[in-house]
Amino acid sequence: MRFSSIVGLALLCASALPAMGQSLPNHSDPQARDIVPNLSAVPAIRFLTTADFPPFNYRDESGQLVGFNIDLARGICAELNVACTIQSWPWDQAAKALADNQGDALIAGLAITPENGDMFDFSSIYLMLPGRFVTAADKAAAFEPRGLGDKVVAVRKGSAHEEFVKRYLPNAKPLEFDSEGQALEAVRDGKAEAFFGDAMRASFWLSQNGECCSFAGDPYFRPDLFGEGLAIAQPTGHDAVRKAIDYALARLSRDGKLDEFYLRWFPVSFY
Repeated sequence: MRFSSIVGLALLCASALPAMGQSLPNHSDPQARDIVPNLSAVPAIRFLTTADFPPFNYRDESGQLVGFNIDLARGICAELNVACTIQSWPWDQAAKALADNQGDALIAGLAITPENGDMFDFSSIYLMLPGRFVTAADKAAAFEPRGLGDKVVAVRKGSAHEEFVKRYLPNAKPLEFDSEGQALEAVRDGKAEAFFGDAMRASFWLSQNGECCSFAGDPYFRPDLFGEGLAIAQPTGHDAVRKAIDYALARLSRDGKLDEFYLRWFPVSFY
């Protein structure tokens, strides 16, 4: 998965935005008991990533690796009190490098697919990417998807989100655009009643256009359409590393540190 230029532009102003009244991701079971892993088998974790996946992992103006995934990797190592390295690879080589045991874990948005599942094990999900509606700000509070009826809904052409609209809102009128940015602009300009698409991309657009538009209704989590979410890949059979990462993810979520990372990089929550 790669992200459009809308993300890069939004990062320029994200740090100046308040993070108030946010809905936060929580994909761990709060009732689950911690099973402390055997950390003697994991003296260090060699994370692999890429440098072209903002705001998750990319290089800043000084050339340093930064992003949500970078903070998370370092947070995992700190939680486990183990040594940590993070090495950047080109996207088309990163998975092969992990398969060749040149790292212990890949944190770069590798899709959880049957094909990748044959090659790698995955940690628990730490972030899902739901679909969401966006409407004019003054219509968001009273928004009801069923009210879209014969209304125009802006979508990215050929996306899973367009399929969702056609499948579950058969009377709505999808208006196709080549990008999420163009589809969102249709709502801003009054050419569409609503937008439906990738909530993460929309959150960055809203960071610059919040005066006109807003998320409306609830997030939609549909793994069959929008993907399983983000997890950390390990070479098959490296159970000690996987269990250690899962333990750290649960602790980071319970202690609120995962929320801190999320709000740092996503000032307009997409949950």
